[in-house]
Amino acid sequence: MSKQNYKNHRKFYPPHHFIYLPLLIVLEIYGICKIWGDPENHLIWTLFSVVIFLLFYLAFMTRQHYALGLQNRMIRLEFKQRYFEIFGQRSDEITEQLRFDQIAALRFAYDDEFRELLNRAIKENISGDEIKRTIKNWKADNQRV
Repeated sequence: MSKQNYKNHRKFYPPHHFIYLPLLIVLEIYGICKIWGDPENHLIWTLFSVVIFLLFYLAFMTRQHYALGLQNRMIRLEFKQRYFEIFGQRSDEITEQLRFDQIAALRFAYDDEFRELLNRAIKENISGDEIKRTIKNWKADNQRV
């Protein structure tokens, strides 16, 4: 992957931006034109409508994909903020050493266990699931979507 800069910082999800949505627009316009021009073929246009519905459904599910991606980004940001509050320094080097499953698991630990589990995650490379199993005093995350 190339280094990010102004020219390449935007991210497109090609199936969504360049296939699903343009195809939906074209099919919708075509379907409306054909409904006016050929009302006798109800079965064909019913099937056509089902195809359009399925494409809308796929577009909707892509939005869910975006929401989960954003949620994961917020979990990383919360980790960085929490690390700064506990240790008083930036976490850039630490976050590069951790996988997302480890970062996500650490949010369930209170501050006293957080330090210990963070050290274990870095030194022993324990999994996120192992971090969760090790937590003695569980801190609930009731806002996860």
